[in-house]
Amino acid sequence: MTSMTVNIKGMTCAACARNIERVINKLVGAEGTVNFATEQLNLSYDEEKISYDIIRSAVKRAGFKLVHENDAAHAKADDMAALWRRFVISAIFTLPLTLFSMIPMTLHSLGLEWIPYRFNPMHYPLANGIIQLLMTIPVMAVSHSYYSRGFRALFTGRANMDSLIAKGTAIAFIYSLYLTLAGEYMFYYETAAVILTLITLGKYMEAKSKGKTSAAIEKLMGLAPKTARVLLDGSEVEKSIDDVGVGDVLVVRPGEKMPVDGIVIFGETTVDESMLTGESMPVGKQPGDAVIGASINGNGAIRYEATKVGKDTVLAQIVKLVEDAQNSKAPIARLADIISGHFVHVVILLALLAGGAWLIAGHGVAFSLTIVVSVLVIACPCALGLATPTAIMVGTGKGAENGILVKGGEALEIAHKIGTVVLDKTGTVTEGRPYVTDIIGENPDEILRQAAAVEMMSEHPLGEAIVRHGVERFGNLPEVTGFKAITGQGVEATVEGCKVIIGNARMMESYGVDISDMTVDSERLACEGKTPMYVAIAKGRGAPGQARGDGDIVIPGLTRDSIIFAPIGIIAVADRIKPTSPSAISRLKDMGIDVVMLTGDNHLTATAVAHDAGISKVHAGILPQDKAAHIKNLQESGQKIAMVGDGINDAPALVQADIGIAIGTGTDIAMESAQIVLMSGDLHGVASAIYLSRRTMRNIKQNLFWAFMYNVLGIPIAMGLLYLFGGPLLNPMIAALAMSFSSVSVLANVLRLRRLNLLKS
Repeated sequence: MTSMTVNIKGMTCAACARNIERVINKLVGAEGTVNFATEQLNLSYDEEKISYDIIRSAVKRAGFKLVHENDAAHAKADDMAALWRRFVISAIFTLPLTLFSMIPMTLHSLGLEWIPYRFNPMHYPLANGIIQLLMTIPVMAVSHSYYSRGFRALFTGRANMDSLIAKGTAIAFIYSLYLTLAGEYMFYYETAAVILTLITLGKYMEAKSKGKTSAAIEKLMGLAPKTARVLLDGSEVEKSIDDVGVGDVLVVRPGEKMPVDGIVIFGETTVDESMLTGESMPVGKQPGDAVIGASINGNGAIRYEATKVGKDTVLAQIVKLVEDAQNSKAPIARLADIISGHFVHVVILLALLAGGAWLIAGHGVAFSLTIVVSVLVIACPCALGLATPTAIMVGTGKGAENGILVKGGEALEIAHKIGTVVLDKTGTVTEGRPYVTDIIGENPDEILRQAAAVEMMSEHPLGEAIVRHGVERFGNLPEVTGFKAITGQGVEATVEGCKVIIGNARMMESYGVDISDMTVDSERLACEGKTPMYVAIAKGRGAPGQARGDGDIVIPGLTRDSIIFAPIGIIAVADRIKPTSPSAISRLKDMGIDVVMLTGDNHLTATAVAHDAGISKVHAGILPQDKAAHIKNLQESGQKIAMVGDGINDAPALVQADIGIAIGTGTDIAMESAQIVLMSGDLHGVASAIYLSRRTMRNIKQNLFWAFMYNVLGIPIAMGLLYLFGGPLLNPMIAALAMSFSSVSVLANVLRLRRLNLLKS
C-alpha cells in the first residue's frame, strides 16, 4: 500500500470532508480520511488495483481538487485573497442595497410620508425592484462558487454547506424576481445579498483563524536556516541547506543556527536547544557531542560533521510527527463526523417541512419562504466539523513547542484518562549513567587520583564514572602500566610505580586485603542504592599468601603473590536521580495519578532510588520480557496505564501500555514504539503531556457542546418556535450572521490553547 498526505482545495464545510471520504472509500483499493481543519487527505491505495490519477479524477468529479504540497501554501493564500476581494465587492453593493430597500419601508411603517416620490416602492414598485435586482446580481456573481459547488453537490446527493447557502439565497432571489414582475413592492433581494456578504465575511474570518491553528508547524519549519557554511579544501563556502550532504564539515560561529544534525569535531560551545526539547538551559558541547539542526550556537565557534540532512534531521522528523498528529482523527471526532455527514440532508428536510407546515397553517408564501431561508442559512455543520481537529492541531502544536511530541489524536485523547504512570528506573527516573557519589578515606583526593588513573584503561561504565570525575577534578591523570582486568571483580595497574587495585569484596578477598573496618560504610552505601568499590595499594613485601606486612613503605614492581595490599578507601558510584524527578513525580501525584517504578535492577537499589524520588510502589528484578506482562496485570485493575521508558527493553511495555511515553534522549526503537515522545529527559514532560491532553479534551468538549447547542437551539428558532408562542420571527440575515460566527467562536475557543502554560497543572 502507498500512503501519502495530499492537500485539498474546494472544501467549505465538514460535510465536504465526509463526501470526499465517501468518494475515495468507494474506490477499490483506496481508502482515505479527510481533515477539514487542515484541508488535507490521508490517502492509502494499492498501486496494483488503482492509480493516483484515478483517485484524483474521482475527487475532481465530486467538485474538489487535490493540490501538490508545494502549491498548497500558495493556494491557501490565493483563497484568502479571493475571499477578501469577494467580501469587499459584495459589501460595496450590499450596503447601498440594504439602505435603499429598508429605509423607505421603515419610514413608511413609522408613518413618515416625506419619502421622495420616485423612491417610494409603493408608487414605483417595478423601478424599485429593478434597481434592487441590479445591485443584487453583482453580489451573486462574485459568490458564484456557492452556487456551482452547492447545486452540484445537491444534485449528486452529496449536499454540503454551500448547498444550504445556494438554496436559501436562490429561493429569496427567485421569489423576489417573481414579486418584481408581478408588480409587488415587498422584495427579498437584500436578504440574499446580506446573507452572501455575511457568510463570505465569516468564511474569511474562519480561514484566518484556521491559519493561526497551524502556527506551530510554521514556527517549527521556520527554525531551520536557509544556508550553511561548508568547509571545502580549507575554505569556507556558503551552500543552500538543500545542498548539504552527509559527511560535510560545517562551520558555525557564535549566535548562528546549526544547519543540520551532526557531531562536533572541533571547538567547544554551549547550544540553546529549547525550541526543540523545551529545555531552557543551554547544553555544553565539545568534540564527540551531537548537535541538532536549528538549535542556536552560543559563544563558541565550532566545526561539526553532518550526520543527518533533509528529511532525516530531528527537526524534519518532529515536523512530520506533528503533521501526522494534526491530520489524525481522535475517537471523539467520530460522532461529529457521522452527524456532519447527514446534517445537510436533515436540515433541508426540516426547512421544507417547516415551510410547508406554516403555509398549510395559512401564513402565506412570503412567511413560509422566510422560514425556509432562515432554517437553511442558520444551520452550521462547520462548527461541528471544526470542533475536534482544530483543537488537536493547536494541542499537538503546543506540545511540540514544549518538546512533547504527540503522534496522533487518539493518543492525545487517551492521555487525559491516565490513572497510573509506570516509570522505568535507569535513564528515566535516573540520569542513565553512573556518577561518583562518595569517596571515603583519609585522603579522598589521592584515592580518586589513583583510582581514576587505573580506570583510564577500563571500559566498564563504573570505571568511566570514576575517570570522568577524576578528569573534572584534576585535569590530567598519571600514566599507568601493567593494566589488568579481572572479570566480575575489578582492575589492577601500576600508577607512578605503585601497584593499585580497585574492585568489589571478592577481589579484595582474592588479594588478601582486610576490609572488615569498611563493612559498615559499604553496607550503608549499598542500602542507599550505590555501588561501593574498594581501593587498595601495595604496602610492603611478604611471603606468598601473607595477609599483611610490617612496613609502611610502598615497594614498587612486586608480583601479586609477594605484595601485601592495604585498603585506602571506598569510592561509591551510582546512577543518580535526575534533579527534576522528585518534583515531577510529586506533580503527577498532585494530579491524582498513581506512580509505579518498574525496573530490572535489584530490589535494594530500586527501593533506594524510589525512596529518594518519592515513589512508594516499586517492582524490582523484572526481566525485560516480563515488563509487558506486568503492565497487562496493572491494566486489569481497570485503569488506563502510561509506561515511560527509554531503552530497547522498554519497547514491549511501551506498546502494551494504553499510552507509551518515550524519553527522547533514549533509543530510536523506544521512540518508535511510543505514542508520545519527550524530546528532553525531564519527567515534568509526562505531567505536562497529561495536562495538555486534559485541557485539549476539555476544549474539544466545550466546542462540541456549543456546536451542538447552537444547532439544537438555532434551527427550531429559525423554524418559528418562538413565533409560535408569541415571540419574534428570526430574520434570515440575522440567521446568516449567527451561522458565520458560530464557526469563528469555536475557533476562538480553540486558539485559547495557544496561551496554555504546560508547567501549570
